[in-house]
Amino acid sequence: MVQVLLLDSNARSSQACSSLLDWSQYGLELKALQLPTVEAMMDAVDPLSCSLILIGMGNPDFGMELCERIRRISRVPIILLGGRGDFPLMRRALALQVSDCILHPVQARDLHDSLKALTKRLGLTAGPAAADGASGEHGVSSAEPIIETVKQYVEQELHHNITLKKISALLHFNCAYLGQKFKCHVHMSFNEYLLQQRMEKAKALLEKTDMRIYEIAKRVGYTEIDWFYKKFKAYTGASANEYRKQLIDSA
Repeated sequence: MVQVLLLDSNARSSQACSSLLDWSQYGLELKALQLPTVEAMMDAVDPLSCSLILIGMGNPDFGMELCERIRRISRVPIILLGGRGDFPLMRRALALQVSDCILHPVQARDLHDSLKALTKRLGLTAGPAAADGASGEHGVSSAEPIIETVKQYVEQELHHNITLKKISALLHFNCAYLGQKFKCHVHMSFNEYLLQQRMEKAKALLEKTDMRIYEIAKRVGYTEIDWFYKKFKAYTGASANEYRKQLIDSA
């Protein structure tokens, strides 16, 4: 049996996660600890004695500080459980190279999929096939939080060069797989979505600001103004200058 630690400051959420799966079927032996402070948790835990650590994220500050303290002494795989998925927290988690983040509410199907992938990497059996009821009450897919993270990344990094390959590397996902999942959930390819977000942002800036066209192009991630002009006209049917003039004439 592989030793797994579940660390949570909240006994109720710890118990809920502990009871989601039959851990022994994954070749895992789960030990759950509920302590009120990071210091107390670190005094009670030896990260070097286990092969996987699960951290409850009901209290994000507690969870991230604990994750950071563990990372100072161990590269053990870490799965975060129950976070809300805001992008700054996800960026911190990625910087600490956590293996997965399963957002609230934690569902059996999500945990099953995460453990299945991780146990393969650890060279263990993949665990049982998901039971018919494992998807939980709402049938939440484990890909959905990842898709929301991708969309948040696009929103916050729109002025930079963005590629799905870069995002996939940050999120530790296969690029082709993430692209398929994105299209399934958003009903357009990642590149189509990125173009839509850039063009809609450009339209809003043309309408609400007096920024020059080249400034708007840079704001939405285009370093070559001619390429921006071409994409904008193809998207709206009018050049950026014509679009702004139409807005002024209709005001």
